[in-house]
Amino acid sequence: MEFAFDEADAAFRRDLVDFLDRELADGWERSEFGLGSAVHTDFSRKFVRTLAGRGWLTPHWPERYGGGGQGAWQHFVLGEEMWKRGEPRGPQYMNVNWVGPSLIKYGTEEQKRTLLPPIARGEVFWCQGFSEPEAGTDLAALRTRAVRDGDGYLLNGQKIWTSYADGADHCFLLARTGTVADGRRGISVFLLPLDTPGVEVRPIDGFVGDHSFNEVFLKDVWVPRSRLLGEENKGWDIVRRTLAYERVGAPRYARAALVLDGLADWSRTRGLLHDPGVQEQFGEARALCEAARLLVYRVIDERAKDKEPSPRANQARAAMVQAERAVGDLALDVMGSEALAEGSRGDAQFRNSLGAGIAAGSYEVQLNLITRLILKLPKE
Repeated sequence: MEFAFDEADAAFRRDLVDFLDRELADGWERSEFGLGSAVHTDFSRKFVRTLAGRGWLTPHWPERYGGGGQGAWQHFVLGEEMWKRGEPRGPQYMNVNWVGPSLIKYGTEEQKRTLLPPIARGEVFWCQGFSEPEAGTDLAALRTRAVRDGDGYLLNGQKIWTSYADGADHCFLLARTGTVADGRRGISVFLLPLDTPGVEVRPIDGFVGDHSFNEVFLKDVWVPRSRLLGEENKGWDIVRRTLAYERVGAPRYARAALVLDGLADWSRTRGLLHDPGVQEQFGEARALCEAARLLVYRVIDERAKDKEPSPRANQARAAMVQAERAVGDLALDVMGSEALAEGSRGDAQFRNSLGAGIAAGSYEVQLNLITRLILKLPKE
């Protein structure tokens, strides 16, 4: 079997790396430029337009929707190199990874015509309104309501942990259009402009510095029926597909592996790599990064072959969390107090690893899904 990238994708990676070397300032990857910081978000708004101008923002989308018509692998090469550099696209990766593809598959022609081009040009940001105070790990328990009102719906409820909502233009939002007893069968997806009257966004301060989470309150928010994605009460199928894209949309193992290389260089100059215990810890972290990469590649292979999303995405997501946490723990162990210095490799990786098990689906929920969907273990 041949596991190497084909020449076209390899050439794309070389061009992309050269481009990022020119475009990104020295030290971009340090924590003060981290995801969620004002510096990062402001920069990303300009950066994504530069990418769009080169056809590199949505290379995997069909050309008729502003994409480059390229395959899933080129899109993922793009994601790997971006995450190695601290994801300079900022929140835009959500737009291009799963919001746009969901619109392409389930949207009306009007929705595609009006909503996709601004994403492809890098002009708008989207956020994702899924979790609620009483429905985080169990989305089927969400309580935000959407009630028919003329030629639209009235939305009332609350979302929490909504990344980048304070700067987003639109929200990919879940609301209950059926009864609570309907469970998953009574959920619909709305494409909500966040400047709609009745929407209030409140930031949630991060305890490790940068802020990216928010609460979103909806009080008698009227949204036209044209902003309903797919059919009423049938949003769960859209959600399942969206989550499968989200699970591997951020290849965090690529960033963790790069940090690991830097930690190895740091340790080598201080003579720490002669310690068998340190060697073992580096080996375990490297193995976890490689395992995550290969599991993610299995998911991308399915996507490249137009297969339906599978539980392998849950496996890959859990493996990425393990890799990020292993590198974060290693940084603290080998660097000691130096890892606590703001802007150091240890500091940046530790911050990233704290959120690794929450963002894009909590680690524990992924393990539960793996036991049920892959191992076929009975529920207790």
